[in-house]
Amino acid sequence: MPHDTPLIATIVAGLGLAFVFGALANRFRIPPLVGYLVAGVLVGPNTPGFVADAGLANELAEIGVILLMFGVGLHFSLKDLLSVRAIAVPGAIVQIGFATALGAGLAWMLGWSMGAGLVFGLALSVASTVVLLRALQERRLIETERGRIAVGWLIVEDLAMVLALVLLPALAGVLGGQEQADVHSSGLLSLPASYGIWGVVGITLAKVAAFVVVMLVVGRRVIPWILHYVAHTGSRELFRLAVLAIALGVAFGAAKLFGVSLALGAFFAGMIMSESELSHRAAEESLPLRDAFSVLFFVSVGMLFDPFSLISNGWPILATLAIIVIGKSLAAFVIVVAFRFPLATALMVSASLAQIGEFSFILAELGVGLKLLPEQGRDLILAGAILSIVLNPLMFLAIDWMKPWLERRAARTAPPADTKPVGPATEPGQVASVAAVASKEDGPPKTTLTNHAILIGYGRVGGLVGAALKQASLPFLVVEDADKTLARLKADGIETVAGNAANAEVFAAANPEGASRLILAIPNAFEAGQIVLRARAANPGINVIARAHSDAEVDHLKGLGADTVIMGEREIARGIVEEVLGRAAPSNEAPKVAEPAAA
Repeated sequence: MPHDTPLIATIVAGLGLAFVFGALANRFRIPPLVGYLVAGVLVGPNTPGFVADAGLANELAEIGVILLMFGVGLHFSLKDLLSVRAIAVPGAIVQIGFATALGAGLAWMLGWSMGAGLVFGLALSVASTVVLLRALQERRLIETERGRIAVGWLIVEDLAMVLALVLLPALAGVLGGQEQADVHSSGLLSLPASYGIWGVVGITLAKVAAFVVVMLVVGRRVIPWILHYVAHTGSRELFRLAVLAIALGVAFGAAKLFGVSLALGAFFAGMIMSESELSHRAAEESLPLRDAFSVLFFVSVGMLFDPFSLISNGWPILATLAIIVIGKSLAAFVIVVAFRFPLATALMVSASLAQIGEFSFILAELGVGLKLLPEQGRDLILAGAILSIVLNPLMFLAIDWMKPWLERRAARTAPPADTKPVGPATEPGQVASVAAVASKEDGPPKTTLTNHAILIGYGRVGGLVGAALKQASLPFLVVEDADKTLARLKADGIETVAGNAANAEVFAAANPEGASRLILAIPNAFEAGQIVLRARAANPGINVIARAHSDAEVDHLKGLGADTVIMGEREIARGIVEEVLGRAAPSNEAPKVAEPAAA
């Protein structure tokens, strides 16, 4: 058996060290991704000891980007994308221009050429797909208005970078670099630089448009049909394989045939698949691989970082980091506020985009290969990416600290708020104008209900529970973070609190101190455990009912203070047994069978 297995060694070292340092980071209340980056530094070529294969690590990380964007597409629709185009398109373009100008200014101060400044500025202007999506997923913001704005913004940035990657080789000679006509010849539809600048631009736009048309016309019919066909076979293994094959196959085909980025191709595959009734199951099947490969992405980024560059390039690194974290954030904040969105939305979008990642690395490598960007520029981009990714969770903590101060300041300077909304709202009942929002807390208002039930989640299980509570005329409210569900509940006259119940502000708005019962209808036992602890701290006498999928989850939730934990599989088995025994009973009337809880 061969012992030279770089792929296995890279995966084992990457995931193993990422687990160790991620767990340590979590123990000290630091975001785990910081531990993943440290693991990458330790297995990289710039530190002593074992050195993983950087090429393999980058390809594994690319799979993570594909699967992550595919997962986002599963929860995103074309309607959602078009709904934020008015802010995402101009916002992304203006922010890219502003960040590029700042980067070019720093390049001029360092004595670089105009071409180097352009490449350097573009690399600093585009946010990391993985970091942004992980941040939104951890806060369960992807399905909210502000999450859709951030994702739409990201897609526009990706499209702009695809265009930049195509144009740079054609412009290299003009910008003072080395012309390379065959840079894009690897695809089946190559773009020779001899077509000229406008020819390259036209062909690129035509290829992107062709990809979108193919996905909307052909993919819209083929992808859901494949999923339904495989689902009817009854094989879970085949279904999981079909989901992964579609995600990876469409992404790879989009890159080779149409010159579209792998991430963008995967996003469209997920968005088309979201129209199928099986999209929820597809998301569940791909989740474990998405998590594992996104960890490898952070490890691969850490491998590129040379810790000693912090000493040799001290002030240029600080200036680069300031452009990424401060310059881009301020630009995004001003743009969102200018479109009359709430302060909470402006702060969240600005924090989400205050980092750089995978596209920046690709641009840096291309710039160095074209002799446009000096190697020092690539080092600065890598250092800026590492440091901005590490600082990004702190940015979210900073906006939580800044938000009340900004709202008080806006309240002092704003005219009396009109009762009519003057712009788009991001949450139910929230007025969009800064002036209107400033007069009250931007978080969810606290309910006036007392002696009520708090229902967490309104999916398949929560919907049945809520319907029963409403029919029995029992007072209750629902804590939910999906905009579509919130709109439906509001239309039905059911009181809601928008957001994630694990968040202290959101849960406090449900008035747990005055509630009599807490019903956890969400399937995530770890998140439910956090809510149980929060509820017990606020109201020791509250009756807590939760759901679980295994005996271990039952023990976990009861150990944290849940009074009753119902396992779906047990209730289904009980319903089947009652039905069988009831039908076998000699009496004329079979015993009544309660509807089993959905697993």
